[in-house]
Amino acid sequence: MQTSLIPGTPLRPSVICLGAGGFGSNIAETDAFRLMDLFSDGDGNFLNTANVYGDWVPGTKSLSEKVIGRWLRTRGNRDRTIVATKGAHPDLASMHIPRVTRRDIVHDLEQSLSHLQTDYIDLYWLHRDDPNQPVETIMDTLHEQIRKGTIRAIGCSNWTLPRMEEAKHYAASRGLMPFAASQKMWSLARPNEDNRSDPTMLVMRDEDVLHHRRTGMAAIPYSSQANGFFSGRYGRDVVPAKTSVGSLYYNEDNFARLERTATVAKRLSVAQTEVALGYLLSQPFPVFPIIGSRTPQQLEESMRAGDLRLEPAVVRYLETGE
Repeated sequence: MQTSLIPGTPLRPSVICLGAGGFGSNIAETDAFRLMDLFSDGDGNFLNTANVYGDWVPGTKSLSEKVIGRWLRTRGNRDRTIVATKGAHPDLASMHIPRVTRRDIVHDLEQSLSHLQTDYIDLYWLHRDDPNQPVETIMDTLHEQIRKGTIRAIGCSNWTLPRMEEAKHYAASRGLMPFAASQKMWSLARPNEDNRSDPTMLVMRDEDVLHHRRTGMAAIPYSSQANGFFSGRYGRDVVPAKTSVGSLYYNEDNFARLERTATVAKRLSVAQTEVALGYLLSQPFPVFPIIGSRTPQQLEESMRAGDLRLEPAVVRYLETGE
């Protein structure tokens, strides 16, 4: 699998990032170890987790980070693995109360370091924002940790474009490292935004794409496979049972994109999910899609997309049909 530099950082991760949201909760630890081993054997070295992942299981804390920490320790490959984790997420029982103060950021970072059994995080994300917190305080807090060596690079997840710009300008004025990447919901399918289960999960919009094109800032999108919308299981006449796929992705524009994806996949002799990931990887700025594989078969299919690049005309065809 190919690797690529995250601009402005020393990090060169695999272009496919393995999402670990369900490790330890929805995916048993033994299965998670098997997926990470398979990913590593295929030259994947980029893991994405969060301090809050797994907290939905009563009586537990940070299951995903703890599973990754045990895997890193038993495999002895911390120096060959780029670990991204997120902090400053609201407590799940009180999502309306932001947690992006200096105390919150430092607290969550220290927990993550302990859970992951490491003394540094390669890419540290702020999971959410709080517009009432000055970006000056937020950036200064992160840079205290960069100077201490506990963080190598920083990113923002679910931040609005104006707040990203504000943080960028402050960092430039003080000679600080800016956010190196943004993490939002993005795939070839356009979600029905009003049907999001969590409105604090921000969608990559056209103006965001233009920002990345203009600045060259890396995008590391979640839901990059649209919850399996391009897997071949869905279509106009297929009603998903007990999933969010229907409410989030069922619209005429996406059905047309699904059909065009099938056409391209047949022509290239690849899976439709590979084309959907290839669409993101073929943007004119660095993109590292986060995949949410649950089985080795899903992981192997997604990893194959790491070497797929589409011509601009094919990207345009997938988007518009032209």
